[in-house]
Amino acid sequence: MIDFLPALLKLLGYQFFQYALIGGVLATLACAWIGLFLILRKESMIVDGIAHTAFGGIAIGVFFSINPILPALLISAIAVLGISYMRKKGLAQSDSAIAVMLALGFSTGLIIISLAGGFSVELFSYLFGSILTISYADLIIVSALSITALLFLSIFYKELLCISFDEESSRLTGIPVEIISTAFNIMVAVTIVVSIKIIGIILVIALIVIPALSALQLRLSFKKTMAATVILGITGVVAGLFLSAAYDVATSGVIVFALLGMFIISALIGRR
Repeated sequence: MIDFLPALLKLLGYQFFQYALIGGVLATLACAWIGLFLILRKESMIVDGIAHTAFGGIAIGVFFSINPILPALLISAIAVLGISYMRKKGLAQSDSAIAVMLALGFSTGLIIISLAGGFSVELFSYLFGSILTISYADLIIVSALSITALLFLSIFYKELLCISFDEESSRLTGIPVEIISTAFNIMVAVTIVVSIKIIGIILVIALIVIPALSALQLRLSFKKTMAATVILGITGVVAGLFLSAAYDVATSGVIVFALLGMFIISALIGRR
């Protein structure tokens, strides 16, 4: 333990670790709030579908040598709006609409990868997460997107809460449900893309859903649940960062195990 703590403190002196901490905390703040509202709206699986759809945008970015986060954001926004459109027009149920967009986005990525001559190291980093390789440019983009999502959630907190619990009553009270829901869906896409750099396409659903699910086990008031979601999410990311760096194992995997550990503890506390 004497040797272990100085080693962890030493990590804070490295710029790459500072970028990882800042990016991870900001992304988790947005993920925590988005995840809680998604669970209340029973739309958690849209995260997995949009994350895999974003793979097409990431492949486009790598192929054309531009920051993959930007085309991934565009593709994700189009996909989430497409899912919403199909549901409203009765073209497909929620799960079927997600499946259509997932297949379209992922197959687009596979075609582009084949044109580029196969998978690259950069593509693998987006599939499985690479928080410790966040550059200054990535940090700026991740921070800007996270702050945008947080501002939206803060400004429309009451409206989103009303819509999540009772959409029809919200319409009757004059809340512009369609506009706010569309904006929320775009913020979901933003949060997913931000999370991909942190934890990867395959595990992004864990970062967004598990902290909120853990907080709900504690049966607190809504405001306290939101605070608990943020605390649990940040704790999981920070613990995962330090432990993975200390033991030289995959950061995204350790973050998920840390989050799952807190879910189990929260469930046990909630059942007491």
